[in-house]
Amino acid sequence: MAPLGLKAIVGEKIMNNVIKKAREKGQWKVLVVDKLSMRMVSSCCKMTDIMSEGITIVEDITKRREPLPTMEAIYLITPSDESVEGLIDDFRDPQNPRYRAAHVFFTDTIPDSLFGLLTKSRASKAMKALTEIHIAFLPYESQVFSLDKVDAFQDFYSPFKVDVKNNMLERCAEQLATLCATLKEYPGVRYRGEYKDCAILAQMLQEKLDGYKADDPAMGEGPDKCRTQLLIIDRGFDPVSPLLHELTLQAMSYDLLGIENDVYSFETSGMGETRTKEVVLDEDDDLWLSLRHKHIAEVSTAVTRSLKEFSASKKMNTGEKTTMKELSQMLKKMPQYQKELSKYSTHLHLAEDCMNRYQGTVDKLCRVEQDLAMGIDAEGEKIKDPMRLIVPILLDANVTVSDKIRIILLYIFLKNGVTEENLCKLLQHANIPPEDSDIISNMAHMGVPIISEGTTKKTKKPDRKERISEQTYQLSRWTPLIKDLIEDAIEDKLDSKLYPYISQRQVSAKASAPSSARYGNWHKNRGPTEIKTGPRIIVFIIGGVTYSEMRCVYEVTQANGKWEALIGSTHVLTPPKYLKELQHPDFLDPNAAPEGTEEPPAK
Repeated sequence: MAPLGLKAIVGEKIMNNVIKKAREKGQWKVLVVDKLSMRMVSSCCKMTDIMSEGITIVEDITKRREPLPTMEAIYLITPSDESVEGLIDDFRDPQNPRYRAAHVFFTDTIPDSLFGLLTKSRASKAMKALTEIHIAFLPYESQVFSLDKVDAFQDFYSPFKVDVKNNMLERCAEQLATLCATLKEYPGVRYRGEYKDCAILAQMLQEKLDGYKADDPAMGEGPDKCRTQLLIIDRGFDPVSPLLHELTLQAMSYDLLGIENDVYSFETSGMGETRTKEVVLDEDDDLWLSLRHKHIAEVSTAVTRSLKEFSASKKMNTGEKTTMKELSQMLKKMPQYQKELSKYSTHLHLAEDCMNRYQGTVDKLCRVEQDLAMGIDAEGEKIKDPMRLIVPILLDANVTVSDKIRIILLYIFLKNGVTEENLCKLLQHANIPPEDSDIISNMAHMGVPIISEGTTKKTKKPDRKERISEQTYQLSRWTPLIKDLIEDAIEDKLDSKLYPYISQRQVSAKASAPSSARYGNWHKNRGPTEIKTGPRIIVFIIGGVTYSEMRCVYEVTQANGKWEALIGSTHVLTPPKYLKELQHPDFLDPNAAPEGTEEPPAK
């Protein structure tokens, strides 16, 4: 499948502005990358395409490499100390340089200090080109991006990392600016007013964007483009979504099956032996595309239905419900369709795997989680006594510690904080070990009420949209808060006191001429890389985005023909990762007394 959206735009830009630009007929080259650029390339370019443009090998700049002094190298690297050092090092020895010459492409603007080092070094003599391509983010999906900053959560929220926070925000602003430049957008920048660091990042981003706009005045021009917005929020705005057990396929499988780097591994039993099979879940797989946001209850039937359509078109017959066994029988009969059929077996497997984890424990948790998150039960009655809901789960020995913590946190959010004494009781009931209880207390660093003194004024929770017509499943009643924000921003209803603009673009009279509204959908049947002409809403969350929030941008874009919604973050979160980050050693006071001694009471 051709890549879509963000991936297509970035893939095209890398191929045209880097690989093809440095191509010389009849000459093979080496492509040298670092961590971020490697992930950028692998997420949106196919190895075969790169090879066909004369690249013979892709190397990591941080690792030891074989010298290839007869070949030229293309460097696609981030302007970081480590990568620039690596580049200088490759040409340090004039007698035996590692490559014959260098074509250097930086992902974004190189700092003057590093540029100075580079020009003084021997590498500068070997460089045939030095360009900044301004792509410093990962297109994770067609409408999702990541800045690939795994430490961002601690750096941002830990009170002991204040010294690195500013640099981190500065770097985020640079990376976000390259996203806007790549999309050719010059958005109105907004931020969540309650959290001061959002304003700091928004201000930094605005300065960077103004720089890009000065270099390229055409950026962000076009009908309706002045309505494009970029909204910066912090993870604390919706602490609930990352804790819930989601029941849509993508979110559920990443939560329950511990999928790392988008690789799902499972046991297949073939001819009498079991093998472990690894499958990458990404947008090249059209079946995954159609299933990932479906509720788990619909997935197996959907796979079986599309398998039936496939086999009917190939004149094979399948029964009503296809089992793994029948699939392997079909494979033996029709080896030429192995690729297609194994895709169906992967997704049946995935759905089955999720259901097996779900039955028995997760289903009990879901009901309680939804009630706590919504504050009302499935019948719409207000929850009067949430304690009664959670006690059976806290006392249940079969529920894992992390699932108990998820429930306790949801209870605390519902109550808008609990007293210290109540929290201790909850932890005792649930048998939470002391080192895990840090997860709960560290949540307070996110500006979320955890301990209430009984007299503190209640923080007002945002009013939620009524979504009665959309309700389908009792155990999936919660809608991530981000969906409300995006819809409100599109309809121009997002409160500008709570979400102020750094600078709002003027909507010119010319922009909304009736012609663009009348023929607004002409781009629907163009190729996948045709850039959308409508406005975009880009959301950036500092501290991680969840799979349920990613689903929201697709839902909003689908429901709203004209706007395209994109979401991104410093990194991608699953509930287990979220809890692990809240337990990160960076949250411990480096000067505190070692464990086991009496701690002074926290302020």
